[in-house]
Parts: sequence; structure tokens; C-alpha cells
Amino acid sequence: MKQDNFDELLRRSGLKNTKTRSAILEILEKSEQPVTAEQVFLELKNKQISANLSTVYRTLETLAEKMLAKKLNISGDSRAMFEYNRLVHRHYLVCLECKKIIPIDFCPIKNYEKTLEEKTKFKIAGHKLDVYGYCPDCQNKIQE
Repeated sequence: MKQDNFDELLRRSGLKNTKTRSAILEILEKSEQPVTAEQVFLELKNKQISANLSTVYRTLETLAEKMLAKKLNISGDSRAMFEYNRLVHRHYLVCLECKKIIPIDFCPIKNYEKTLEEKTKFKIAGHKLDVYGYCPDCQNKIQE
């Protein structure tokens, strides 16, 4: 996405456009998996953009509140992770050993959600599913 588009997204969300906010949005948009505030902070340093870690945390939280980013809390990991909100419904496989996060390309409980609505008359607004286990690399290390 081009810088002008990030500027427009921020403006439409009622946020002031700053170099740091635009850069963080760009980092999230280019990342293929969710990232921590620390990873964003290091990427900003690599881009020679000055920001302290607390500013990165606050900015990520603000972007999540404004629905420009998604915040993920992975079980067993105290760090929150963030990703660009592509307005796509996603679930993840999470490795308990190396903490690798792999997006699942489909929703495995979509039909179950529909069945639940029919049986319970409960109008479901959404769900969250993360599946935990061991990636192939870590399985091999454990077996050695």
C-alpha cells in the first residue's frame, strides 16, 4: 500500500498522521504474520525512524482501537501481537515451542457457527480460534 493510502486511513479514523504511525502501518501491512511491539520497534530503528518502545506500544494499541490493526493475545505468551487489519477473517496455528504463527487459509468452524445459531437461536457476531501444537521443525527437534 502506498504512503498516501496510510495517510488517508489515519485521517478517516480520526487520527493525526505522523511519520511513526504511517511507518508502523507500513510495517504491519508488509508483515506476513503478526508481530510484537518489540519487532515493530526494531524495524523502525532499521528504517532510522526515531520512536521509543512505549510510543510503539501506545500507537499499536491506538491502531487496534481504531480497527486499523488487529491485536492477538496468544495463550501462553504474555506479549500481544499485532497485524494489519486486512478485513479478512483469519485463524492461526501457533507453535508452542518456537512461537511461529501460521495463518489458516479457511475458517474451520464456519459451518459449526451456523449450526449453533440454528439450534440455540443465538445470533453469533464472531469468534476467535487459535490452534496450538508443534510445527514440523520443532517436532523433529523434540524427537531427536
